[in-house]
Amino acid sequence: IAVIPFLDHLDVDAKGVGAVNCIKIQHSNNQIKLIGYNTDAYGFEYSILPLLENHHKKALILGNGGAAKAVEYVFKKLGLSYKIVSRTAQNGMFTYDDLDEEVLNAYHIIVNTSPLGTYPNVEQYPNIPYSFITNKHILYDLVYNPAETVFLAKGKAKGAKIKNGYQMLELQAIKSWEIWNEG
Repeated sequence: IAVIPFLDHLDVDAKGVGAVNCIKIQHSNNQIKLIGYNTDAYGFEYSILPLLENHHKKALILGNGGAAKAVEYVFKKLGLSYKIVSRTAQNGMFTYDDLDEEVLNAYHIIVNTSPLGTYPNVEQYPNIPYSFITNKHILYDLVYNPAETVFLAKGKAKGAKIKNGYQMLELQAIKSWEIWNEG
């Protein structure tokens, strides 16, 4: 976010997300242009698409930092409604205390965008009511080290589809490489 004012141009995804994680340096007519991209959105979109089924219409995004912005952008693009879940009450967002059986019955996609559970703090996990998770849910954790976080393990134990952020990382890296090496 902080680098955006120093760039000459943003691609459509970076504009939509409001954050940049890839910069291309373009040389033309003895001039340098800095172009900002967001490849996290690409990585997330193409890693979650194979998991989505017809009943996956509403999502909860745990956390509201930079990574959450890419997830929000993808859900808007896919036409899925979502709510941010934050530790502190803010207009239009849920807090973790708001999550109950009714909410989890309505929201079948839960994405952890927080660093909870990342190595070496592998015992940490988002405080959601896992007892209401079912086999209709997808639990997606942007964390990929460890491969199965406590968040994912708790979802798996309830029959949910689970996925970590490793494929997202790979896809955004491939997209960055393509951006840097295209004509």
